[in-house]
Amino acid sequence: MISVNTNYGAAIALQSLNATNKELDEVQNRINTGLKVSSAKDNGAVFAIAQGQRARVSALASVKDGIDRVTNVIDAALSAGNAVSDLLNQLKSKAVAAQSADLSQTQRDAYQADFNQIRSTINTSVSTALVNGANLIDNTTATLRVLQSDLNTGTGAGSVATVTGSAKPATAVTPSRSDLMINASENWATGNTMVANDYVVFTQTGNTYAVQVTATTTIQQFIDGVNAATGGRITASYDDSTGVLSYQANAAIATAGFTVDVDTNATATGTAHQSDFVNGVAAATPATATDQADSRPSSVMTVAGYDFRVGGTGALNSLLALNIGGATTVGATAAVAALDTAITTLNSQLSTLGSQSKALDTQSSFLTKLSDTIEKGLSNLVDADLAKESARLQSLQIKQQLGAQALSIANQAPSLLLSFFR
Repeated sequence: MISVNTNYGAAIALQSLNATNKELDEVQNRINTGLKVSSAKDNGAVFAIAQGQRARVSALASVKDGIDRVTNVIDAALSAGNAVSDLLNQLKSKAVAAQSADLSQTQRDAYQADFNQIRSTINTSVSTALVNGANLIDNTTATLRVLQSDLNTGTGAGSVATVTGSAKPATAVTPSRSDLMINASENWATGNTMVANDYVVFTQTGNTYAVQVTATTTIQQFIDGVNAATGGRITASYDDSTGVLSYQANAAIATAGFTVDVDTNATATGTAHQSDFVNGVAAATPATATDQADSRPSSVMTVAGYDFRVGGTGALNSLLALNIGGATTVGATAAVAALDTAITTLNSQLSTLGSQSKALDTQSSFLTKLSDTIEKGLSNLVDADLAKESARLQSLQIKQQLGAQALSIANQAPSLLLSFFR
């Protein structure tokens, strides 16, 4: 039926054209940005993952910049240290020469003048090894802190709070994870047997979590139940050798502490409790979580500094008092011994600085490769295939023209009604 009020054919053609235009907008946006996922509207899950990876790449870049800055400081210290090592060799040469018995006092004093000049040059070299306000060889920068990755744990971060139960009585049976955890024969403390339908209740400020113990509950089932009931906020572990269960809380709960009780009313909300328990053993006071040391590897490296100054606190502290002049060879002989010690110590410290620089170079190279790998994965997630999008664009442009033509034809259909009235 042809109607002037309703043109269904035109409506269908318009819907098709609108769909084509929407696809065209999507393709043009991908071509303009080079991304198939440029916003959360395109794909919320992939966009969230991509943003997380972009944040990590950015963090890695910042860490690498920090490593490069510290490497520059170490390299400056190494350059000055190498110069100091060469100057010490020159000082030793002067001291050895001054040991000759055929020299007069005047001649030894001449060697002393050269010795003094070389010695003063050492402190000049040391003081110039300054980069970005840090100098690792003049005793002004004892240590230099540098991140090795994007995981900066910081003080206390990642720490856990633990409540470790008392050891079971010597007469008690030590169950394995495959055994029943609770039954009449396993009286974990005299007069404090947990029986079927008891609840182990974890209480933390504003939150209560309960795990029911049945006659068939195993150790593993109980451990899994603690994790499930608390949503991972508190976890349990079991030591087969001691028969001790330990509870571990995350940092948030650790801050306020938590207690572990046994509820004998067979309800998770009962008010009557036995004594506060840890692992079924009565505790004198409620078990409160305490903050323990971070068990994760630290992401921070500390670069050691030294004092290469003559008369300072380091390897060259004794050189200021050396005197190879005079009428005898006593001063020169003592100077040679002191210089041998100083050279050995300084070269050892230079070796340590070199090792630290090498370690940072290795870490920097690793971070570069890691960042490249993450960016490659990010590209796979969000980058558009421009060759494919180009072909799709051509197809949609033709489809758009055909859709516009179809809509034009459909809009002309009601005009046929005019011929009926001629």
